[in-house]
Amino acid sequence: MDSRRDSTDGPEDVDAAFAEIVASLERDGMGANWPDPPDFDEPEDEPVAAGIRPEGQPRVAAPDPDDDEDDEHFVPPEPPPLPKLRAGTIAALVVILLGVVLLFVPQMFGLSTQITVPAALVVLCGGVGWLVLRIRPDPPADSGWDDGAVL
Repeated sequence: MDSRRDSTDGPEDVDAAFAEIVASLERDGMGANWPDPPDFDEPEDEPVAAGIRPEGQPRVAAPDPDDDEDDEHFVPPEPPPLPKLRAGTIAALVVILLGVVLLFVPQMFGLSTQITVPAALVVLCGGVGWLVLRIRPDPPADSGWDDGAVL
C-alpha cells in the first residue's frame, strides 16, 4: 500500500498530499518558466499611455462597490399585442370547449357515458385538428415586405 494513503477512501491529510504533489512537480522543473501573475492592485497614479500599462498588458479595472450609478443595460421593448382571433379559430375553440363539456358533464345532454365519452373524444380531436389545419406555412398577405426570419 502507498505510504500517502492511510485508508481506502483517500489520503487522510489532503493538504499534505497536495503539497507533496506540488513539490514533486517543482522538483521536475514544472512551472519554472511560467510568468508571474499580474498585480491588479496597482496604484491609480501609474503612468498609462492610451489605456495600456507599460508592460503592454491592458489594465483591468475592478468594479467600484461604492458606485451607485445605474449602468445602462438592455431593456426589451414592450411585446406587440396579441393578434385578433379569426372566426375559424373561435369556432375551433368552441368545438374544443364543447368536447370538454361533453366529456366531463355528460348529464347536460341526457346521454349515457358509453355514448358521450367516445363522442367527446371525437369532438375534441376534431377541434384540435381544425386548429392544426388552420396553420399556414406562409405569412399573412398583409404582413408587409419584411417577414423577419423565415425558417
